[in-house]
Amino acid sequence: MKTYWWKALCIVLLLYTLIAGLLMPVPAKDILNETIRNLHFHVPMWFTMIVLFGISCVSSIQYLRKGSLERDIVAAEAANVGLLFGIMGLITGAIWANYTWGAPWSDDIKQLCTAIALLMYFAYFVLRSSFTDIDKRARVSAVYNVFAFAMLFPLIFIIPRMTDSLHPGNGGNPAFSQYDLDNELRKVFYPAVVGWILLGIWIAQIRIRMRRLKLKSFLS
Repeated sequence: MKTYWWKALCIVLLLYTLIAGLLMPVPAKDILNETIRNLHFHVPMWFTMIVLFGISCVSSIQYLRKGSLERDIVAAEAANVGLLFGIMGLITGAIWANYTWGAPWSDDIKQLCTAIALLMYFAYFVLRSSFTDIDKRARVSAVYNVFAFAMLFPLIFIIPRMTDSLHPGNGGNPAFSQYDLDNELRKVFYPAVVGWILLGIWIAQIRIRMRRLKLKSFLS
């Protein structure tokens, strides 16, 4: 039972997010209006992506130190699920931008840098698929994974702040201000962040177990 409490918490938080996020009253904000509900879905996707990419990076470092294929499996599957949440974050962001900025894609610096970051992780899996030797694949992809994670923060958090941007939190446009995140929204937003992160870890855990079984059958 001790190992399942966080899964039960995940289900409860996501049910609360879906129900409250879609049905509870939201503050009437200029331009945003009802689209502000996307806050509970779009932003937590990015938090989940970063957490999973962080787990992947740490696992790659552990592989480079110890050479355990177990850590390579964790690195690959955490990155896999992190990329999935990154794509969902990009899609939900495009939907939101279509209503608030007038177009789903406007070549905003945040959109461009995020797309580049995701392409770097697509390249990670292309790199992995180019090797047939398990140990060599794990070693080379671990080095690349550390590099990709190191580039994630300049692309998402630093470069967009250095130029004009429509996206909140960049180019002098403040994020999580009283305008776009008041106390009523926080009641749903924070549980949503925790719920989506737990879901991402849960999915990654399932994929890791599947990969372990495949590795055992391959080595046996």
